[in-house]
Amino acid sequence: MEEQPREAGLLARLLPPRRRKNVVQARSFADMLEQTIRRYQNHAIEAAQVIEELIALAKDTREASARGESLQLSEDELAFYDALETNDSAVKVLGDETLRTIAQELVRTVRANVAIDWTLRENVRAQLRVLVKRILRRYGYPPDKQEKATETVLEQAALLSAEWATA
Repeated sequence: MEEQPREAGLLARLLPPRRRKNVVQARSFADMLEQTIRRYQNHAIEAAQVIEELIALAKDTREASARGESLQLSEDELAFYDALETNDSAVKVLGDETLRTIAQELVRTVRANVAIDWTLRENVRAQLRVLVKRILRRYGYPPDKQEKATETVLEQAALLSAEWATA
């Protein structure tokens, strides 16, 4: 098993709390940050350039937050929206409005069907998978990308459900 770099803990602490709730954005921001650190360690960039890239990363973080507000989505809904939006063909075919509706329905459905231990119980995971696929089909989500979208949505659900269970 490959050992994670010691900077992995640093990456988790540098990501804003909001990004830790959004699987897709957390990956994206962590990748950008990791690339910057790696380039610095390889002496490909100077410290001043690292600071510039961190400032750009902070701006991207703020823009992502504003995007949720402009789409009129809650933080949880935006997380599911981003999970659906990773498929470019879905964005082109369905458009923002339909993806927004799907994200809102996914939040309602997942919230109503998750239990504290749902990630450990295969029958509950299977039921949730069926519900997610049904929603995607109903709105015409591109079939070629449904499996990946379902996996990303379930990953997002696992991340948020822990918070929902404690709330």
